[in-house]
Amino acid sequence: KANQSPLYMTQDRTEMSEDDDDQSPPSDLRSEPPCSSSSSAVDSTPNKSRNCISSSGTMTASQPFPDHVLENVLENVLQFLDSRCDRNSASLVCKSWWKVEALTRSEVFIGNCYALSPARLTQRFKRVRSLVLKGKPRFADFNLMPPDWGANFAPWVSTMAKAYPWLEKVDLKRMFVTDDDLALLAESFPGFKELILVCCEGFGTSGIALVANKCRKLKVLDLIESEVTDDEIDWISCFPEDVTSLESLAFDCVEAPINFKALEGLVGRSPFLRKLRLNRFVSLEELHRLLLGAPQLTCLGTGSFSHDNGAHQSEPEPDYAAAFRACKSVVCLSGFRELMPEYLPAIFPVCANLTSLNFSYANISPDMFKPIIHNCHKLQVFWVCILLDLCLHDSEGPVSELGLQAISEGCRNLESILYFCQRMTNAAVIAMSENCPELTVFRLCIMGRHRPDHVTGKPMDEGFGAIVKNCKKLTRLAVSGLLTDQAFRYMGEYGKLIRTLSVAFAGDSDMALRHVLEGCPRLQKLEIRDSPFGDVALRCGMHRYYNMRFVWMSACSLSKSCCKDVARAMQNLVVEVIGSDDDDDNRDYVETLYMYRSLDGPRKDAPKFVTIL
Repeated sequence: KANQSPLYMTQDRTEMSEDDDDQSPPSDLRSEPPCSSSSSAVDSTPNKSRNCISSSGTMTASQPFPDHVLENVLENVLQFLDSRCDRNSASLVCKSWWKVEALTRSEVFIGNCYALSPARLTQRFKRVRSLVLKGKPRFADFNLMPPDWGANFAPWVSTMAKAYPWLEKVDLKRMFVTDDDLALLAESFPGFKELILVCCEGFGTSGIALVANKCRKLKVLDLIESEVTDDEIDWISCFPEDVTSLESLAFDCVEAPINFKALEGLVGRSPFLRKLRLNRFVSLEELHRLLLGAPQLTCLGTGSFSHDNGAHQSEPEPDYAAAFRACKSVVCLSGFRELMPEYLPAIFPVCANLTSLNFSYANISPDMFKPIIHNCHKLQVFWVCILLDLCLHDSEGPVSELGLQAISEGCRNLESILYFCQRMTNAAVIAMSENCPELTVFRLCIMGRHRPDHVTGKPMDEGFGAIVKNCKKLTRLAVSGLLTDQAFRYMGEYGKLIRTLSVAFAGDSDMALRHVLEGCPRLQKLEIRDSPFGDVALRCGMHRYYNMRFVWMSACSLSKSCCKDVARAMQNLVVEVIGSDDDDDNRDYVETLYMYRSLDGPRKDAPKFVTIL
């Protein structure tokens, strides 16, 4: 990737995949299961013999009654189902399956925090130990959504504190989390083990200190691309003073100095630590000391990769290469903030084993890049933020079709790509579709609006058409450049597995969106901005919206009257019109539309700039 874009840039450059789409509506969270002719064959009475969780969080078991043997067998079978989609399907068979599936599900994923209430979650699933919860839509990462929109974690943690005292894991994304929320979490779950906050805001180092201090069994504390307020609290020192259970610690997004002596001691007391991602306030000299004490690391974020100006100049410089050489298990490498190129050869000893390399924060040149990539023979995931076609020896121009074609010719097993460029051709995109048929994610951002094939001057229709034709496994697509309705006709005709579609500055008319909504049966997430789609296009997808997670349309040609019609016709669909506080209530033009399915109706915490129709 060459630059950041409000439409295409993901939030976590290390975790490239967003493959978390549930391909079915949240039917497994219905208050009552569907009736089935097979329900009479299986006893729907609650199972007396299954394991139970006591108030202390321990598991107990009672003897089975003969009339519950079949249900006990079913429970043992369902425990082996890991896929959310499989579990959702199982819950729809009959009432007994619905009940047993709920009692055997320990992990719950909720892709939209407003799709249901916390009360429905705890009523439906009684034994949850792990929750993954998402809040704001992706455009919130790029200031396309006003602040204070919502997605508060408070109602969720307060409800779970009463229902799930045995909770072990919380994974939040784009949620508003306060220090009070973290305090309640730390106090309510004595066996809590994993906290992951991705693109979250509202909390500070005070809240993190409480988690570190009170969650004595903590294994994972990952703060990723989150906004963490500096409360001038020495949160690193709040971890237990004895041996810890830490396996992963990531705080590269924390823009505040840390107590390095405390960090060094913590790493030394954490024999199971495998992942460590440091912030830019950890110098290269300090990294050297950490590596000597933690050779077992497999995933490393280096923090700052430059000399500490405050170090004693008379002391000999450490052997950084030797420290990396001792870390024989490192397969994932990131960081490199404030990179000083003369120190980069220190990572050569670990290059041969790397499967993931992230240079997205590094100011790296072709001369620095090439000797490293030549030694990374096992590389599977690669991130870089550059302005040149580094994969070509004779190129000194901006990232273009030359780089894309070179990648497609050399990386035939490519499955996912996010590519920013200044210019592109249909021929290069077609070549990628032919050379890399295993692609599941293709995200191409041609910087600038409505840019055609820079050689022929024609729209980019045929290039994207080839992607959806030849890449049969494609599930995520982001399009850019000059596109007509023909490109969308290709998507509707061939994109049968597409679940996420991102569109910017594209299309001629409402017919373009109609092709997609009528032709892509598995579409879950639709993101559109600055495109000429209006009321006709919105109405043509009414048969699909209940089966989609959300639809986002900003700076299009929608009217409020049409949005009201959709809201009236689809009672379980929440239709939010988002605008600034000074918007004229009588204005019919809709600046931003956000629609999502919900089992519990409109939310109660909408701010003034959000109108729920």
